[in-house]
Amino acid sequence: MPASDLLTDELLLIGRITTASNATFLGSIGDTTVVYKPIAGEKPLWDFPDGFLAHREVAAYLVSEVLGWNVVPRTWLRDGPLGRGMVQLWQESDPDQNAVELIAADDVPETGWKQVLEGQDEDGRMVALIHEDSPALRRMAVFDAVVNNADRKGNHVLAMKDGHRHGVDHGLTFHRDHKLRTVLWGWLGDALTVEELEGIDRVTEGLDGGLGRNLADLLSAEEIASLTARCTRLRSTRQFPAPSGEMPAVPWPLF
Repeated sequence: MPASDLLTDELLLIGRITTASNATFLGSIGDTTVVYKPIAGEKPLWDFPDGFLAHREVAAYLVSEVLGWNVVPRTWLRDGPLGRGMVQLWQESDPDQNAVELIAADDVPETGWKQVLEGQDEDGRMVALIHEDSPALRRMAVFDAVVNNADRKGNHVLAMKDGHRHGVDHGLTFHRDHKLRTVLWGWLGDALTVEELEGIDRVTEGLDGGLGRNLADLLSAEEIASLTARCTRLRSTRQFPAPSGEMPAVPWPLF
């Protein structure tokens, strides 16, 4: 469907996605299935008191596009049945694939996976949080570090049939302070690849041009300055960042 039609054709609601913490709906625009999150349905958060979650979702998509890795599905702002909000192309993930899993601690694979943490489940059994060791998921982890994602849960990673991985639910991003909370810590301290560094460079350059102008309509000047500083820091250290501060390093729940 042409972009102009996605902005102007009627958005019809199909149903509500009840697992989301904010008002989230499955909808359609013509034959295109979308996710719709109206600003009116957002719940205030003590640590994200400014701006709108919908704006952060769109800002995350814009950064994803400049990185060039197609992490975030196409996302835009428009009016809908419940007012202005974020709209995103629905992605049908592969039910037979999981990029992030919670498994018995004794069953952690020797290759192809990264272990993030180990703990006990509600029955006292030892379990491990693991994620796949793939270039697609590495790129998502870099994206999360750039946008300061405070909520990368396991079910926010969509495993597609072709091996691609999409990231969704980016309302808790771009905070001025360090807020990185993610299940994708498996590469902590590892060196960034040339491709990953080049993606960060594209964001830095874009912030002085079109990306910066577009983000100015969605984020505060302080948040954009912090984004620039994160890119500079990642380029300088040339490695995946580590957790810092007193906040938990992983979101809760994990999925």
